[in-house]
Amino acid sequence: MKHTLVSVIVPVYNMELYLEETLSSILASDYPNIEVILMDDGSKDGSWEIMQRYASLYSNVSAYTQANGGVSSARNHAIRLAKGTYILPVDADNRISNEFVRLAVDELERDKDVKVVCSRAEFFGDKTGEWKQPRFSLKLLARKNMIDNCAMYRKADWERVGGYCKDIKTREDWAFWISILKDGGKVVRINHIGLFYRIRPGSKRVANRYRKREVIDILNRLHPEFFDRMLHGPLRYQRTWSSFFNRIHALFHYRKLEIYPKYEALSSFVLSLHSVFDKEGEVLHKGRNEVKAFHYRGFDLVVKSYHIPRYFNRIIYGFFRPSKAERSYRYAWMLKKKGIGTPEAVGFVTYRRWFLFEKSYLITIKSECSYTYRDFATCIFDNQNEILRSIAHTTALLHKNNLLHKDYSAGNILFQTTESGIDVEIIDLNRMRFGRVSMAMGCRNFERLPGTHEMFLVIAKEYAKERGFNYDDCLNIIEHTHIKYK
Repeated sequence: MKHTLVSVIVPVYNMELYLEETLSSILASDYPNIEVILMDDGSKDGSWEIMQRYASLYSNVSAYTQANGGVSSARNHAIRLAKGTYILPVDADNRISNEFVRLAVDELERDKDVKVVCSRAEFFGDKTGEWKQPRFSLKLLARKNMIDNCAMYRKADWERVGGYCKDIKTREDWAFWISILKDGGKVVRINHIGLFYRIRPGSKRVANRYRKREVIDILNRLHPEFFDRMLHGPLRYQRTWSSFFNRIHALFHYRKLEIYPKYEALSSFVLSLHSVFDKEGEVLHKGRNEVKAFHYRGFDLVVKSYHIPRYFNRIIYGFFRPSKAERSYRYAWMLKKKGIGTPEAVGFVTYRRWFLFEKSYLITIKSECSYTYRDFATCIFDNQNEILRSIAHTTALLHKNNLLHKDYSAGNILFQTTESGIDVEIIDLNRMRFGRVSMAMGCRNFERLPGTHEMFLVIAKEYAKERGFNYDDCLNIIEHTHIKYK
């Protein structure tokens, strides 16, 4: 019978006093197909020599070393080298039972919906007795690290979530379990003492107590959508009371958001914007509003942060009118459905504090268009007339669908040349008028687009053709309006 390979991962840092006991327990496993990957994390004691000796004595033990980078870095490095289908991390001062690996593999292979298999545990060293752990639930996982890192899972899940977070120096397994389990999957705790957890003055369980706030801050940054779903808001320093405090907070701090279904994977990014926008991202524009570029989970995103309006308008936007971000999001999908080009909207989020509007953000996929209409002032395009016709055609399509862009300026019209023609996209959509667009109204919509007489000839001809209007009348209105606007 062929047994699935299990990779037992042991990160090591200054563990010469305990490492041999740990390795002896692993190598005594009754499961017939394991590899042991030891990763030294820049130890300053005799750990590396012990690791090398075991690697020379046992063909299924490999020893590697790296500069000190922390347990997450060491564990990730070792797992990248692992060949096993299943991963079992073991701390270098703990022990496992002979049966643990076999029993855990049985559970993973019995049910594909099982993502994590752990066991009952027992303390030894400065404390003895069974480590009592509550029954698993996602809601409890949101408040408590209830699975020790010594639990078996599939390497494919480690790859899917991007491994252990290197920013967390302690309780890194908590963040990892949330990553793996927040979207579903079963956890099985086998009814067997499979882990023996050493308590000593410098053990992780003791050291972790002093870094709780730091851990909670990072967890909230990594998994805001998870805590929002489980606790109605962030994990609080008083963890047990998180849900209660968040419900009270929500009475005075309103938040409205929507994420387009195909971009649900970006919900964590959207929820974290209020805390990360000012610190991260590449500034694309900074004025009354600020626009930044972000890269997240393979997506190139553009986020627009709208300025906080004056007091009276903060009340209006707080209660009576959708925020600019919300309007832009909804109008973007309206345009998409009508075949009008605009960057794909990911979502929006709006915040209100007490009775006043506070902040709103619009998130879109970054446009592939590399030019705006204003580039006509500095660039020479061989296909200028074709570009102008495409812009006029898009404008006519807007108007034929009873849509009038009330901020139709040179910076809000994007374009690029492709093999199939000219792509035109319209942005900054929060100011739209709905209703019939007459010839005069439509032609006046070009007033903020600079150009020459020759350029307006092309625009007017294409616009008149698409709308069924008289060309000379359109040209007269466009040029007259443009002169008046200047």
